[in-house]
Amino acid sequence: MKTKVYIDGQSGTTGLQIYDRIGAREDLDLLRIDEDKRHDMEERRRLLNAADIVFLCLPDEGAREAVSLIENDRVRVIDASTAHRTDPGWVYGFPELSREQREKIAGARRLANPGCHATGLIAGTAPLIRMGILPADYPLTCYSLTGYTGGGKKMIEAYEAKNRDESLSAPGLYGLDLRHKHLPEMKAVTGLIYDPVFLPVVDDYVQGMASTLLLQNRLLHGRPSAAEVCQRLADYYRNEHFVRVRPYEKKPDTIYANHLAGTNHLELIVGGGEEQTFVTALFDNLGKGASGAAVQNMNIMLGLDETLGLE
Repeated sequence: MKTKVYIDGQSGTTGLQIYDRIGAREDLDLLRIDEDKRHDMEERRRLLNAADIVFLCLPDEGAREAVSLIENDRVRVIDASTAHRTDPGWVYGFPELSREQREKIAGARRLANPGCHATGLIAGTAPLIRMGILPADYPLTCYSLTGYTGGGKKMIEAYEAKNRDESLSAPGLYGLDLRHKHLPEMKAVTGLIYDPVFLPVVDDYVQGMASTLLLQNRLLHGRPSAAEVCQRLADYYRNEHFVRVRPYEKKPDTIYANHLAGTNHLELIVGGGEEQTFVTALFDNLGKGASGAAVQNMNIMLGLDETLGLE
């Protein structure tokens, strides 16, 4: 019997990307809402309760509303919004965090898909804290570069408009109050005691991310070199398919943020030397940073090969 899947918010960027990844799969039966009924509460309720797996690709309030409409306790939910990422009743969907996390995802009824910027910071930070290298009270600094599709429909329209503002041709620093909406999950999932100083940057390319941690080695436990940090991260992710660590180089080549666009892979690049280290997570904001991760989590929840439909 096919698994019934419903995407609530199917016309948004994340919803469309999920559909692109699973629309042709023969093991799934995709339930679709008629365009003229997208705002019909009773039709949404019907589909939300008819599905085995529901993807919520909605603003936070819309996601909370959708959950309130689900009365069938057999329905499993993957929420791509920020609404439930630090809710203790929801499982956080970053399977590479640990074997235990992957097991939690496999049994989850309610799963919160990670934020794109959060994915980049967590991929480098969480293992270093868990391995006892990065102190939990470290004054962490991170900047994260994203393509404009990370901002959703309105931002995409602004960047792709014929007579767009000239300023969009240059990198744009935003979230300048340093209170980005992904901060709560960054802190909760990594184990950091204090919020990191986090600055996002959007630029004039379609998709891809480069999230970079900047570290002072003298403040790390054991004062490891960048090469040692790289090796420890490589050991941590050794058996992972979608997360890998590039071999250490004293002088790495230029990192281009769109290098892994169109994939569900995340690559950690470590550089620096004896005194300072940078760790860059390179991935696709629409792949491992959103829709690809959601499909990977669905595969795990269904007991399937987690790479299905993502290669």
